[in-house]
Amino acid sequence: MKGMRFAFLCREKPEPTGKKVAIIGAGPAGLSAAGYLVCQGHEVHVYDKLPEPGGLMLFGIPEFRIPIYRVRKGYEELENVFEVKFFPKTKVAFGNGEEEGDEFVENVVNFNELVEKYDAVLIATGTWESWMPNIEGVDLEGVYPALDYLFKIKSAKLGHMSWDEVPPIDGKRVMVVGAGHTAVDAAMESLLLGAEKVYMSYRRTIKEAPAGAYEINLLKQRGVRWLELTVPVRIIGEHGKVVAVELQKCKLGEPDESGRRKPIPIEGSNFQIDVDYVVFAVGQRPTPPFSEDVGIAVDKKGRIVVDSRHMTSREGVFAAGDVVIGPSKVGRAVLDGLLAAESMHMWLLGR
Repeated sequence: MKGMRFAFLCREKPEPTGKKVAIIGAGPAGLSAAGYLVCQGHEVHVYDKLPEPGGLMLFGIPEFRIPIYRVRKGYEELENVFEVKFFPKTKVAFGNGEEEGDEFVENVVNFNELVEKYDAVLIATGTWESWMPNIEGVDLEGVYPALDYLFKIKSAKLGHMSWDEVPPIDGKRVMVVGAGHTAVDAAMESLLLGAEKVYMSYRRTIKEAPAGAYEINLLKQRGVRWLELTVPVRIIGEHGKVVAVELQKCKLGEPDESGRRKPIPIEGSNFQIDVDYVVFAVGQRPTPPFSEDVGIAVDKKGRIVVDSRHMTSREGVFAAGDVVIGPSKVGRAVLDGLLAAESMHMWLLGR
């Protein structure tokens, strides 16, 4: 049974360089960077707010995509063979930003103090803030951001959370809004947990679905009801709980700034579907480890701005993965982490 090898450039720990590096975030970008840096002989400390390393590979992505044991074997090799020091349940922050996945935090480390303590720092904190639409009923019990929904399910599967804290999906009706990989994963997990009916609402057609027609068709074969060209306009509740969703039909107009045809609502086309849960998978925002000015530039989408070396506007502080490129696939984040680690190594040698 093969684990993921993050330190694939070497088999054993090389001679130490005497340099100490901190990585904030133990997801795919952070772990691949850690693997590269230990193979160059640097001492690596990894800080993460979750109870074990792996990030969304463990706490968001279902096991049918990435088996749990592969991630665990990978980080255990970093810890046992290469002496990477992990600080779990530890949030690095400056200012007070609340986001998803903070349930397990026991220690908070000041970002600026961390930067002072190490020769170089890599920020790889990902995208832990879900985007939620501004519609009536979004604060009812039974409405979840997809990340939070998947996070609770995976935390229970990993043994870090009681199943009592997970929405009881068995025999219930679930509506997932969106058509990216996170939406597909939320729909699939709902099926696996015994949902009676699972609907997917998407404002464009299957041809435009970010997850691709193949993934959507697999779900349809498993009984998911696909509602394309629909958009939720209101969530209906009774006694504070979700009972139904009101959807409006759309048609596709001219392409918008994303290059995809823009959905235009059709007046008088509203209809309702009875559901117990509504899961919004309509995008996530980057979550840098600071909410106030620490002298590091971010763009208007909240992504950390880096140069060609993956360095931020603060000397010696680098950034990689989804916090820089926005929500992406695991492979893209791994590659970004490797490229950043290579630049950090060159920078450390040059000092």
